[in-house]
Amino acid sequence: MTSIRLRLFLILMIATGVVWLSGVLWIQYSTRAELRRVLDARLAEAAQMVSSLLSDGRIDIADAADIATAPRDMTEPAYSHRLSCQIWSLEGGLVGRSQGAPLSRLAGAETGFLNTSVDGTDWRVHVVVNEELGLRVMVGDSIAVRDRLVADVIKGLILPALLILPALAGLIWISVGRGLAPLDRMAGALSARDAGDLSPLETPRPRELRPFAAALNGLFARVATARERERDFTAFAAHELKTPLAGLRTQAQIAAATDEATIRDQALARIAGGVDRTDRLVRQLLDLTRAEASTAADVTADAATIMREVAADLARTARSRAVDIRADLPEGPPAPVADGGLLRIALRNLVENALAAAPEGSTVDLALQREGGVLRLLVMDRGAGIADEERARITQRFYRGANGNRQGSGLGLAIVTVAARRLGGELALAPRAGGGETATLILPLRAS
Repeated sequence: MTSIRLRLFLILMIATGVVWLSGVLWIQYSTRAELRRVLDARLAEAAQMVSSLLSDGRIDIADAADIATAPRDMTEPAYSHRLSCQIWSLEGGLVGRSQGAPLSRLAGAETGFLNTSVDGTDWRVHVVVNEELGLRVMVGDSIAVRDRLVADVIKGLILPALLILPALAGLIWISVGRGLAPLDRMAGALSARDAGDLSPLETPRPRELRPFAAALNGLFARVATARERERDFTAFAAHELKTPLAGLRTQAQIAAATDEATIRDQALARIAGGVDRTDRLVRQLLDLTRAEASTAADVTADAATIMREVAADLARTARSRAVDIRADLPEGPPAPVADGGLLRIALRNLVENALAAAPEGSTVDLALQREGGVLRLLVMDRGAGIADEERARITQRFYRGANGNRQGSGLGLAIVTVAARRLGGELALAPRAGGGETATLILPLRAS
């Protein structure tokens, strides 16, 4: 079921139906009990009247029975029936009876109210004993007539309730529609917007819609921020690619124009270096795109193994810069993390940054530490470090610190920050004792 309006209508109708049915059942029960109580009181009153008239001695026995059991003034002829009265002596002889009363005895020696069956007819009988006259007065009412009266009264009460139910359904349907009207208006306002309109929605009056509007406004703000970052990213990427490509063209023109082997070799060497830098920039752009677009895969990988592989992959780069990579990784159980691919991207960029910052003849140290359920991956160099005033900005895209490698793209730490966040951790930067910088990836350990 996809319609909120229909779902709300059905829920309200079910709730209303339960309440309505409970009310109808209660009316039926209470009406039946009350009518039976009234009819029983009528029987008791008639029996007492007959006994009182007989005690006065001023009226004949048969007349007393007829007067007390005469039909009441009722508007419905079906209920204008005569009660049946029998007067028996305590010895068991029939002394008198009312008109239409059965000849067979209505009750035995019992007193009070009882149900009996006489000549195939069910009776509700009330018996009163007049000890003074030695008489037993029995007044009975047909149970069939009583039940018909109860059923007709209940029918008269329930029939209007049945007619009210469709009216309630219509009112509920209209009310649900009016209640959802603000949501329809909000949907209409959103549909009328241009694709580029990310301005926040006005706060709606119904309080129930305010969290929805706030969530949409938050989404609009995030989309606007993402678009702005995408525009900046495109502009910076175009600029960063344009510069090395222009240099490559210049060096290619120099190599093509000169006849001197030394100058040509220098230009070709610069071309090779420019190609390497451009290749690294493109790879970093792809790494950043993947890190921002992905979530951690549900496949664990060993962090120590990945650190060794990254160190081996960059060993040649380190030798070309006269820098040594030393991995101090303790032997022990695996150190599982969520996504080996994202971790490899983060570690490669950290080590490349450290190699770019490290002076010749120094060492870049890699370390792994466990602390409970937390894994710390450390990359330490002996470079110039990061100035305190730049630490807040150093992880921004395309930002190069004053002490950093001016030939870098400024993407390395941005990539690491995004990848760490996707892995459920964070990147921490701190000065290294004795000079240099320590970059620490803090990640949660996964169950192996």
